[in-house]
Amino acid sequence: MRRRRGARSVDDVIDTPAPKRPRVPTWLRVLIPAVLILIWFGAFGAGGAAFGSLSDVSTNDQAQFLPASAEATEVAGLADEFRDSEAIPAIVVIASDDGSELSTAQLDAADELRTALTEVDGVLGDEASPVIASDDGEAVEIVLPVDTSEGAERPADVVAEMRTVVDEHAVDGTTSAVTGPAGFTADLSAAFAGIDGLLLAVALAAVFLILIVVYRSPLLPFIVLFTSMSALCASVFTVVALARADILLLSGQTQGILFILVIGAATDYALLYISRYRETLARYERRWDATWAALRGSWEPIVASGGTVIVALLILLASELTSNKILGPVAAIGIVFALLSALTLLPALLLWAGRAAFWPRRIAHRGDEAEPAHGAHAAGVLHEASAPDEHDLPDRGLWAGVGRLVSRRPRTVWIVSVLALAGMSLGLAQLDSDGVPSSEFVLGESQARDGQALLGEHFPAGSGTPALIVGPEDELQQMADTALAVDGVDSVAVVSADSPAGTAPVTADGVQAFGPPGTPAPEPTVVDGQVMLQATLADPSDSMEAEATVAELRTVLDEVGTEVLVGGQTAVALDTNDAAIADRTLVIPLVLAAILLILMLLLRSIVAPLILIGSVVVSFAAALGVSALVFEHVFGFPGADPSVPLFGFVFLVALGVDYNIFLMTRVREESLQFGTRPGIVRGLRLTGGVITSAGLVLAATFAALGVLPILFLVQISFIVAFGVLLDTFLVRTLLVPALAYDLGRVIWWPSKLARRAD
Repeated sequence: MRRRRGARSVDDVIDTPAPKRPRVPTWLRVLIPAVLILIWFGAFGAGGAAFGSLSDVSTNDQAQFLPASAEATEVAGLADEFRDSEAIPAIVVIASDDGSELSTAQLDAADELRTALTEVDGVLGDEASPVIASDDGEAVEIVLPVDTSEGAERPADVVAEMRTVVDEHAVDGTTSAVTGPAGFTADLSAAFAGIDGLLLAVALAAVFLILIVVYRSPLLPFIVLFTSMSALCASVFTVVALARADILLLSGQTQGILFILVIGAATDYALLYISRYRETLARYERRWDATWAALRGSWEPIVASGGTVIVALLILLASELTSNKILGPVAAIGIVFALLSALTLLPALLLWAGRAAFWPRRIAHRGDEAEPAHGAHAAGVLHEASAPDEHDLPDRGLWAGVGRLVSRRPRTVWIVSVLALAGMSLGLAQLDSDGVPSSEFVLGESQARDGQALLGEHFPAGSGTPALIVGPEDELQQMADTALAVDGVDSVAVVSADSPAGTAPVTADGVQAFGPPGTPAPEPTVVDGQVMLQATLADPSDSMEAEATVAELRTVLDEVGTEVLVGGQTAVALDTNDAAIADRTLVIPLVLAAILLILMLLLRSIVAPLILIGSVVVSFAAALGVSALVFEHVFGFPGADPSVPLFGFVFLVALGVDYNIFLMTRVREESLQFGTRPGIVRGLRLTGGVITSAGLVLAATFAALGVLPILFLVQISFIVAFGVLLDTFLVRTLLVPALAYDLGRVIWWPSKLARRAD
């Protein structure tokens, strides 16, 4: 084939060999990979041992993730001064099965159950309430504080023991349940219990099956999975160490996302490196030379892709909500180890395995003079062939057909693609991301949720989890009167150490006494001139109605005095939702700006990065729109947490840009030799297999999150998995190449490449 005057060969432009280096001694070529493998084996072992410590250093207490400036956080700090212990309430509710009043025998049995429950380790028996009968006489409740101080039994374990005791002391003719904040914490912990086993097993099995289909090799999938698991183990070891040092706060949902993100990202980076290594094995006879050439050809897109995700994750540090803020560094640590394993451990293992890694396929050595294939078909799901020997790629196969479609009707292709994405985005009108009740966090069976419903049938639904009001001692009566005037407040009591129940009711006539007429009213507990009121809400404490009541309480009590604060479980949920919404507004623009800057530096262009950013934003809107419709009309979910769109955006934009980076770095390489429009078609065809494989792997790993019965994780799982597939098969395959082809060399503006004729 005739070469144009002044044109440089592909080797000259892309794979220019480094200047002659001194020959690396054989002993060093053996020592370097051996040391790398041993180091990673050590990390694998240390991290494997650290898996068992994850539950010890993680927490699912929503209050701990609030910003320090939140009103609920301030009240939580003050509440500790009004009580002698750190505890969260567990509520045992016992209700008649046939709707009749409980008999004397049943009430006696309930009292015996109370005595047994106060003896459970972790229950503060001295602070337990008496057996409280409902107004209709058909049910009773017992409020039992569960110790949460350092060194105490885990609340989830305490509640599990309480439920065992309730079953052993079942009251005939009644239904019983353990609910309240402690009950919901226990159900949430049980749902997260599958993270270490079930989640990893499903994710690894999905990746293994895809790798078998991609490579049809018995050895290579194990090499890739060992690389990914080594990265995960090193991440877990580091995160656990930082959590023990109180540098990081770890939650169950952060742990689950870390697992999936590391396995998916490390496997994606491995696929990209393997595609280069397979190519270089065909060009170089010695494995060391092939390894060095593969690293030179793959490190830049891999580092750029990982760097994009790391930057996007670290921007979460700007969040107000601590649960969002902690995800950033934890997940970024995972991506760092994914990068390191893909660029150190994987090359070392493949150097050791050589051509045998691809057995039974043979990678024949064609000689150094062979034209590099740039990983054309090294990891394709739908087409995999030997690298072409000529500049022109074979005019056959799926990706050849896609290339012809893009080059012949580029404007039609990108317009239809945009219209399709816009149509999917219409589902955003159905998106409800204002928050969901904590009782809906766990999918499937939940005793706490059932108990909450039973409690609401016979008692004020907010019993046991009141709103807490802290204010000046001399404003006690005015605060109580103001709170009682709010719709949704059933009753008000003041914390009093003198009262046998720990609180004393407050009515329009003042603080009331327990006991016969004439009994003096107990004195309220006063701390630094302040008292604490407990407002029992008429609605369940985790409901949207209860949040509206708390919001109104704050508004009306501000008129009593700005120093009056309202907190409690409902206020925690309210402040969490408000902080999550504020984080969405702040973080999303910052992530877009940071990724745009990285792309400009990588591609030496302004126009191409704008196209890429625009494409992933439209893709995200489409994914979220379709997800909203599925959540509402297929799964019947009650809504979504405000953090769901934020996390979905961060993962989809950062990971979606990864595939565009893989594509456009190759397109730029090809454009340097063949011109922009031919370079676009060649880049699309050359990266089709490896990017499709990577997209399927990442979608499968995120889909694995759906096996955990946690609403938040199931929604993130669907949004990201569907969005990745949309990026892989529509945005990267059709939209971006067609739009870039239609614009031509202007996409490289203002670099010199924009002025080069095709």
